[in-house]
Amino acid sequence: MTYADLSQDTAAMRRIFVSLGLARDDEEVTAVALTGGVSSGIYRVDLQSGSYCLKQALPRLKVAKEWNVPVERVFAEIDWLRTVGRIVPGYVPRVLGQDDASKSFVMEFLGPEYRNWKAAMLAGQVEAGVARAVGDMLGRIHAATADDAALAARFATDDNFHAIRLEPYLVETARVHPALASRLLAMVERTAATRRVLVHGDVSPKNIMAGPQGPVLLDAECAWFGDPAFDVAFCLNHFLLKAAHLPAHLEALMASYRAFAQAYMAHVAWEPAAALEPRVAALLPGLALARVDGKSPVEYLGVPQRDAVRRTAISLLQNEPATLEQIAVRWTREFSA
Repeated sequence: MTYADLSQDTAAMRRIFVSLGLARDDEEVTAVALTGGVSSGIYRVDLQSGSYCLKQALPRLKVAKEWNVPVERVFAEIDWLRTVGRIVPGYVPRVLGQDDASKSFVMEFLGPEYRNWKAAMLAGQVEAGVARAVGDMLGRIHAATADDAALAARFATDDNFHAIRLEPYLVETARVHPALASRLLAMVERTAATRRVLVHGDVSPKNIMAGPQGPVLLDAECAWFGDPAFDVAFCLNHFLLKAAHLPAHLEALMASYRAFAQAYMAHVAWEPAAALEPRVAALLPGLALARVDGKSPVEYLGVPQRDAVRRTAISLLQNEPATLEQIAVRWTREFSA
């Protein structure tokens, strides 16, 4: 069977649930599309046996600039979810089955007791405790997978990570800002060459559900064995961007920034923290600039805010901060209400 868009092929969707033993042979299978993702088709499917989430990788991402990626990335995501589910049980959704032909899989559906972390923060509900729990979770994942040769072989997804993360974020930003190209492309080269832990690649509040037992991390299709600095910088970047958008909550957002970093760094043992932190600090302003001028700009910043983020990120890139605290102090000065 060739790849087919499940949103247009209800028979294929039904076949998947019947084959996994989740639907009866005569049961009607209907799906409701869920919003929020740009890289996959995600659906809620309610059956007599329960509610489920079906996810299918898309060949072209739903953004303004052309962005094509291989659909086979879904298999790395499934492997990441199963691997990490053994390291931090309950912190990722359980995979219930996969369908190789349609490049899709079924996982447990998280009910109304879970709230999306991005939506909560944009609504002004900023809790340093959630950030601390996410930093702790990420640190545990990286520590448990550090320098694991078997995982390095299974997640040698360099081409996929370049296509989904390095090219659309840092390489594209280097095209837009040729004066910064040497710095940005040096980051790309260093990140691509650093292989230490199992990287999620999209540790973003939109992919984290805050639940009664703690955070649940979703959307691992960028999974790669590589540089832990990328995951850390990618998440920290969202506190900075939301601080630019919500200056009234800047103090709480920067407290969350520090809580996340502190909880994460407590787990760093595979290399000196003093070696890891400068890589994070170098990546962070590059990723901030990428979220206004790369292929995946954040949607909630207005023009004045984008200009301010651009200006501050460029200045940080030029001055090369060595610590996360230096970035926090500068960001606070620039975006205080």
